[in-house]
Amino acid sequence: MKAFLMYRDRDFDPQALLSRKKRVSRFENPDQEEHLQQLLPWNEKALTQDLRLDILFNAMADGDEFLFDVAKVALLSSLTDRDTVLYRQHILSDCLKHAAIVTDIYQIAKDAIEEERKNFLGYFSRHPKGILHRSVEVLEMFMVRLRRLRDISEHEAEHFESEGFTRLHAMLRQELTGEYFTSVENHLKQLQFRNGVLISAGLGRGNKGTNYVLRKPHKDTRSWTARLFPQRTPAYTFRLHPRDEAGARALSELEDEGLNLVANALAQATDHILSFFQMLRTELAFYIACLNLRARLFQMQAPACLPIPASPCERRLSFSGLYDVCLALTLGKKIVGNDLSGREKSLFIITGANTGGKSTFLRSIGLAYLMMQAGMFVPAESFSSEICDGLFTHFRREEDLTMESGKWDEELSRMSEIVDNLNPNAVILFNESFASTNEREGSEVASQIVRALLNRRIKVFFVTHLLHFAHSFFDERLEEAIFLRAERRPDGTRPFKLSEAEPLRTSYGEDLYNAIFVDRPMPRATSSEKRP
Repeated sequence: MKAFLMYRDRDFDPQALLSRKKRVSRFENPDQEEHLQQLLPWNEKALTQDLRLDILFNAMADGDEFLFDVAKVALLSSLTDRDTVLYRQHILSDCLKHAAIVTDIYQIAKDAIEEERKNFLGYFSRHPKGILHRSVEVLEMFMVRLRRLRDISEHEAEHFESEGFTRLHAMLRQELTGEYFTSVENHLKQLQFRNGVLISAGLGRGNKGTNYVLRKPHKDTRSWTARLFPQRTPAYTFRLHPRDEAGARALSELEDEGLNLVANALAQATDHILSFFQMLRTELAFYIACLNLRARLFQMQAPACLPIPASPCERRLSFSGLYDVCLALTLGKKIVGNDLSGREKSLFIITGANTGGKSTFLRSIGLAYLMMQAGMFVPAESFSSEICDGLFTHFRREEDLTMESGKWDEELSRMSEIVDNLNPNAVILFNESFASTNEREGSEVASQIVRALLNRRIKVFFVTHLLHFAHSFFDERLEEAIFLRAERRPDGTRPFKLSEAEPLRTSYGEDLYNAIFVDRPMPRATSSEKRP
């Protein structure tokens, strides 16, 4: 059985996710641990730092570490296939409409996995009898959970419209029939061996046992009177002395030989059902995380919409009310959004007043691309864009003791690494890049890099205070370029809105100076500071 709630034709790597922490089972070394890192892009740390993604992941997880892991993988492993994005969007729409039902299904899968983990045998898991006993108990518990899934599918399937949920409910009704449950329950009753174990065997070389076969117990067709007054059994029997440890051990070994094959087969059946619950939980976890985030935004009355994705070769960026969802989550309230129509544009140069919302706008663009290409809603009133083939950030870094060279060399080194991993139709977000040298040199380097990127069909968003750089493109009147400016009111306040406008020759740095040194009253000197 497969869930197929993240992709039409493959799983969402549940084993790699579930093994981020150490998992213990019969067939796995307890010290074995796979790393989530292999599922993430090479620039995962830069994206997380520059876009403040941990704030988003925490909001989606709502305190659940497993949801945090799933949300992280889903957002950072962006889809580049438009059909898969729409596939997830339709499933998410069903989840938003029927949140309570989806949460119930997720809880059933989660409970089944947790119950299976509690049923751990330790030392006895190496013996067929112990494996068989555990498998019977786990399967009985699984049957209860599967019946609940079947009941939900019977009563609620008609309310779901997406391809993913329609297929899941059809599969549950087809596979989990009444005959299936009856057959499993009958087998489990027989495998409890309440009347002992019936085994046949032969003698091999050296009178060693061979060809061990577990037999079905004989049906007792005797009348009730015959059972009350049984005749002497025609078979040969023997009894062990209570202190005969060697004899008891020999009988236990014979029993294990007979149970070995059926114990392994039952363990494999248990693992098969467990893997289904693991996949179901993992893939539903993404949508549960989306529901958690939507609930937070609803409380703040912040808008969210399902975006309209286009193919990567187009230039279809257009939105209204787009805002930085991480900033909104931090402040706990709705914040100002921006509008833009950037169709057929590949270069976006953002200038204007300091602390006017330029970096916030840049982060909102990056977050929107990641959320859209994960199949999620986007923090905006409306949003449409082409799908990008990779998202990259080149933000200014503060100097620290770990730097082995100057800031200029560090910027160029990061840029070189990005170029090595670029594909056409990628998106790069620059935030005050190449400003660690003088104006002329920084503008020249930035200009050459941007022109090379545009020639490779890379979409560029560039927040800058480099005047020569911005005006060099503005003076050319490039059709594929658009210039945005952070607004400033006459009284110096910022509305945190961007509009299309020519780059100014000032970023109003004096506003910051006045706010820090002029408008703030000087502190009074304390008695210890006064001169005698």
